[in-house]
Amino acid sequence: MQPPRENVHDRLPGEAPRWLHGELPVNVRAGQGTTISGDLAFKRFLSGRTPALVLGAHCTMDGVQFAVGADGVVEIGEYCYFTNVVLLCELAVQVGSYVVIGWNVTIADTDFHPIAPALRIADAIACSPLGQGRPRPPIPRQPVVIEDDVWIGPNATILKGVRIGAGAFVEPGALITRDVPARARVAGNPAEVIGRL
Repeated sequence: MQPPRENVHDRLPGEAPRWLHGELPVNVRAGQGTTISGDLAFKRFLSGRTPALVLGAHCTMDGVQFAVGADGVVEIGEYCYFTNVVLLCELAVQVGSYVVIGWNVTIADTDFHPIAPALRIADAIACSPLGQGRPRPPIPRQPVVIEDDVWIGPNATILKGVRIGAGAFVEPGALITRDVPARARVAGNPAEVIGRL
């Protein structure tokens, strides 16, 4: 029988940071009052950087998956609330303070595989048992930056090289393929500015 799930909203603001399913990895830095829930949070956390993940104070990371590659670094400001977000980081993902990100949002700073057909084939062979240790072709990586006071709705996707300006509002299901101006409201696939806040 599972113990009752803790209500993360009942914790005191001065409490030490914690992961509800174990000890935080040694290269994770988290501020006071920050809570990480979800047993998959660090399943694919492979970064060798120190620190590799920096979380500000009073953040709630509810069901977030930190899939961070060997060279990846994720920085998240204070008072952020993420629910069931997947952070795919091979280089850098930077998020400001007071950012809210809804269910099933994916943020990726790389395509993870080459785009050109010949390179895709070479990559598939290198990743397969037939590759016998063959190196993978280089894969483009570009940082993702999300500034302060941004709201990102459920099922949005944010791709490599994107900067989302302060106070922007990303509608549910939007596909962000290019920069979003500060205080802009964006929607669609690919996302377009549909208003100003």
